[in-house]
Amino acid sequence: MKARRTRTLDAPPEAIWGVVSDPYQLPRWWPRVTRVEGVQQFGWSTILASPRGRSVRADWRLDTSKKEHRRRWSQELEGSPFAALFEQNTVEVRLDGSTVTLEIEQRVRGWARLAPFLVRRAAKKVADEALDGLQAVV
Repeated sequence: MKARRTRTLDAPPEAIWGVVSDPYQLPRWWPRVTRVEGVQQFGWSTILASPRGRSVRADWRLDTSKKEHRRRWSQELEGSPFAALFEQNTVEVRLDGSTVTLEIEQRVRGWARLAPFLVRRAAKKVADEALDGLQAVV
């Protein structure tokens, strides 16, 4: 299942890339991320605030990064609480000048397979909120 949103931002591509390519910037624009830890060349961890106010850790690995064009990262699911819901959870940001396309690709498992429209709707909402946050930051 893929959720894709595209928006032209009122900022130069270099400024947009500066934010999306720096994991430490995620709390400023990605929904529910409160902090980022352990940033390395090819991975990092985000601490998310759950709807119930609890903190949840999500580990990510960088899959692809092409300066000012494309950046893709995937969640490391094995052993995490997210493994019960997802087989795959990947985020890709593509830039075409100041136009940003954000795509969230998820393969679900368990009960989520019975209601994929709910998962897709939630992913679209996250993508819209992320683009709103990105516009506010740049």
